[in-house]
Amino acid sequence: MELRHLRHFVALAEERSFTRAAARELIVQSGLSSSVRALEKEVGALLFVRGTRPVRLTTEGEALLPAARRTLDAADGALQAVRDVHGGLTGRLRIGAYQASRHLVPLASWLSGFVRAHPGLDIEVRQHPANEMIRMVAEGELDCALASAPDPARTTALLDMIPVAVEPYVLACALDHPLAAREDVPLPLLDGERFVETHSLWTGRILSDALFVEAGMRRRIVCEVSEWAMVSDLVAAGLGVAFVPESLARDLLPLPDLPLRLLPITGNTTSVRLERRVDLLLPKGQALNTATRRFAEHVQAAVRPGG
Repeated sequence: MELRHLRHFVALAEERSFTRAAARELIVQSGLSSSVRALEKEVGALLFVRGTRPVRLTTEGEALLPAARRTLDAADGALQAVRDVHGGLTGRLRIGAYQASRHLVPLASWLSGFVRAHPGLDIEVRQHPANEMIRMVAEGELDCALASAPDPARTTALLDMIPVAVEPYVLACALDHPLAAREDVPLPLLDGERFVETHSLWTGRILSDALFVEAGMRRRIVCEVSEWAMVSDLVAAGLGVAFVPESLARDLLPLPDLPLRLLPITGNTTSVRLERRVDLLLPKGQALNTATRRFAEHVQAAVRPGG
């Protein structure tokens, strides 16, 4: 079984298009098709459903994909071990990330320093919801991810987690909202409130939904959006209140220009901690390649006091 056939198979499975997969692998489409057919002959089964758009894997193809990724990662690791002897990382590091405040997770600064130390390495950053990135790291689609896992205990069964940052959520409300006159907001006062929320796949939304369920409280979600700046605009316009990460007040929300009040939340007697954690999520064991391990060391050095 040739590695190039596996690479072409993985590219087509991920891109779900012969055109995009061929461009990614720098070959013509006919060459990609021939490579896939050769692999199917080798394994004795069809790996893709013929005639579907987008391209779809067969059951046999779904079974092969994780093993193919592990094989390619192992081959890349073997090559990198030889290159390490001659100094310098090469190849591509695929990092998952999601919107986070710059002072809490200065990803651009971390990447800049890491690439200066390893100029032969290319970086690819993908942005997805946390649960999707957890799956992608576990299945080899990403090398690592900076994310807030909705269920840390469950995540540690799949991946290694390095703590990076933690911050509380606060309540954002318009200046003319009745709660704006308070110094803090006891959680029970939010029963029955109108909320502006992020989409259901976001970790903060998962936490806030769980918080209200456990507290036996109700709320009305009047609007769902996928951008913190839009959340702040809608709250300032009086559409509802919202839970927002505390650091957004510094980095993402133009508070001097918005009639917003940010208030700490008190009186939470549930087991749900209304805080945003950011962890570096890594594959376990031999799935951790050299570039990812070096990046993890770089991040750890940066987040240590004085780092």
